Amino acid sequence: MSNTEFKPVLLGRIGRPNSQSLESYRADGGYQALAKALSMPNTDVIEVVKASGLRGRGGAGFPTGLKWTFLPKDVNGPIYLCINGDESEPGTFNNRVLIEEDPHQVLEGIVISSFATRATTAYFYLRYEYGRCYRVLKQAIDEMYANNLLGKNILGSNYSLDIHLHRGACAYICGEETGLIESLEGKRAWPRIKPPFPAIEGAFRRPTVVNNVETMACIPHILQHGPEWFMSMGIPKDPNNPRDAGSYGPKLYCISGHVNKPGLVELPMGISARDLIDQHAGGVWKGRKAKAVVPGGISMGFMTEKELDTPLDFSGPGRVGCLGLGTAAVIVIDDQTSMVDVLYNACRFFAHESCGQCTPCREGTAWSTKILERIRAGHGKLSDIDLLLEISSSIGTIPGSTICGLADGAAWPIKTAIHKFRPEFEEYITSGRKSESRLMASAH
Repeated sequence: MSNTEFKPVLLGRIGRPNSQSLESYRADGGYQALAKALSMPNTDVIEVVKASGLRGRGGAGFPTGLKWTFLPKDVNGPIYLCINGDESEPGTFNNRVLIEEDPHQVLEGIVISSFATRATTAYFYLRYEYGRCYRVLKQAIDEMYANNLLGKNILGSNYSLDIHLHRGACAYICGEETGLIESLEGKRAWPRIKPPFPAIEGAFRRPTVVNNVETMACIPHILQHGPEWFMSMGIPKDPNNPRDAGSYGPKLYCISGHVNKPGLVELPMGISARDLIDQHAGGVWKGRKAKAVVPGGISMGFMTEKELDTPLDFSGPGRVGCLGLGTAAVIVIDDQTSMVDVLYNACRFFAHESCGQCTPCREGTAWSTKILERIRAGHGKLSDIDLLLEISSSIGTIPGSTICGLADGAAWPIKTAIHKFRPEFEEYITSGRKSESRLMASAH
């Protein structure tokens, strides 16, 4: 399916009158997919989702149906589904829009996914700052209980489910799935050492699946229209790469930064960053050019202007040295913005949000920030550039030195900024220039 033929799926009901209400959702065919799923064996629902090629939209891109099969088959006692609504990656806001404007789409996906995974309790972990989301979700959940869409014997079936809404703890690390589980249990959100993975030992030491909000929104459509329909959108598998699982289905792209029309758009997977900026965000603001673009949240690193034709699918950003697609939150940086300042802001964010549990992450993020503070004060040395690279190459789960992926996320902006914009860092240091934003801050 081409981009010109594409009609929004996940955002299809946004803007309609009373789009949050159960009555409106049902009038548009809502909960028919749930009725269909409940008439099937739960294992068949899993097979449909596996066949669709749906990959998690939270950042890692792991195949959703395959993740569900990791649950033990002969488990006694409860299985839990946790929904990760702790949307904290800078530049990312698609979960907020889905929840605020079409909550039943997400909730229907949760009930179907719970049925498929045999979960009888689902926890919706919501970013604390999302006050309106909380109120909208609470009302929607109350409507579901009142209409036999939650609770005992849903729609006359033998299946029962409760959903508990849980407000988060105002920290980036709560978005890491085991940090989320710790926080859900009332503890400090320190990520757990894995294995055991949550599918074996998760919330309250029970088998648990953690899925993202946008992933849940895809589920009813896959059940309703079939896996072939879902796979008609996006980028197919690379036959020469056995590790490529393809990038199928619609995707929500958040666009922010130095563009004329920041916002949220839905397109088939694989649009290039250049087309996204020019055709859907009104181009770079003030008639300027793009210097750098973040492809999927700040933890993915930077692309240069010459790399903007890279397709934004699960494989594209990796081919130009970025960590991956991430949350598909595209942030544009214009050609008059200092990459030293941009990288400083990224490092300061990760230093603030590091949970401090692992020494390489705690110290690496803090020292990266201090080095960049020194450079911005006009006291940097050329050797600082290599020192930053050394830090970025030695922290994170990929080098094997930390428990979770936060340090990886902190390392990639440093690696890509230095490798792709090194002359700008060298000129900044040798000129003895001081950051304009730093001077403005000190003047106040």
